[in-house]
Amino acid sequence: MVAVASASAATEAQELRAMYQLDRNITFLNHGSFGATPEPVFEVYQAWQRELEREPVAFVQRRQEKLLNAARSQIATWLNVGSRDISFVVNATSGLNVIARSLPLEPGDEILTTDLEYGALDFTWDHLCRKAGASYIHQSIRLPVTTKEAVVEALWEGVTERTRAIFLSHITSATALILPVEEICARARAEGILTIIDGAHAPGQLVLDLTELGADIYAGNFHKWLCTPKGTAFLYVRPDQQEWVESLTISWGWRPGHTFVSRNQQQGTRDVSGFLAVPRAIEFQREHDWSGVRQRCFTMLVRLRQDLHERWGTTPLSPDSPDWYRQLATFTLPASAPEDLQERLFMNHAIDVPVTGHLDQRFVRVSVQGYTTDEDVDRLRHALDIELAIGD
Repeated sequence: MVAVASASAATEAQELRAMYQLDRNITFLNHGSFGATPEPVFEVYQAWQRELEREPVAFVQRRQEKLLNAARSQIATWLNVGSRDISFVVNATSGLNVIARSLPLEPGDEILTTDLEYGALDFTWDHLCRKAGASYIHQSIRLPVTTKEAVVEALWEGVTERTRAIFLSHITSATALILPVEEICARARAEGILTIIDGAHAPGQLVLDLTELGADIYAGNFHKWLCTPKGTAFLYVRPDQQEWVESLTISWGWRPGHTFVSRNQQQGTRDVSGFLAVPRAIEFQREHDWSGVRQRCFTMLVRLRQDLHERWGTTPLSPDSPDWYRQLATFTLPASAPEDLQERLFMNHAIDVPVTGHLDQRFVRVSVQGYTTDEDVDRLRHALDIELAIGD
């Protein structure tokens, strides 16, 4: 089965590809790892860097905070929250470390999570819970997922009277599943349990309304699916939870009268150019009808997903629905797939795509961004046929 796109969709993808600085010799299906920045956004980023270097003292001491506040205000509108409720951080992991290190855990407390979480944050919570005498509890989520209700109920089997907070991903890393965060947050709020959400993959891939979502705390990357420069992310904290939230660095933001924003935004000397470029990235996606781009990408993934699972005789991790994935999806590999498949795809076919895993299953995790063409997807299909000896 070879995917066939409309002429307009193919042209749109090619036009967008021309705006990205990606190596034309590589079929890049790994946007979800670190993102990629289009030139119009990158140019704004570099313009701010040049502005900083032109007069560093005037920029840092007289202009920087006002510029950051203005950018943060635009971003807050995009996220549908108050500008005093978000702060810039360099990545979602750093933002969630702010929370994990600030949360006043006591011996016997429990942080409940799933067994689908990002490894770096498993390390974070496990380390800090051990120091506090608390427990980090992994609740198993059965795969493949079937309904949102089943996932919520599976998680809730781990809730006890000692559950201090629920921590989980909005979109998981290894399995690329959208979890029913809104439903979980609503139930947790009704039961007085704090919710802490890792939204590393969500901004730009999902339309993110944090007020509607209802999480107490949410950290998300801009540099993945919003396509901003690397090292740009945000931390959101509901107003009633901000008092106990500290910062990774104690600096001038801790002056008397300090706030959640000042503690986390005023972090000493650093290059804030990436943060100031975020509004241009939001504008770029509006200019290019990103809701249409997301739909085109999802349609492309659905076709590829159905095709590969049929060819391999393997079971997908979720139904074919935008409730479970959008521009990032995993395809369950056959047990016979070579251990070094990711390396083979890169070295033998110049395709950058990760191979991930969960328990005894392995997956090809494919990112489809606006610049991805049907030719890119067909090259992956052909390379997988070769490396998995399909048709032999």
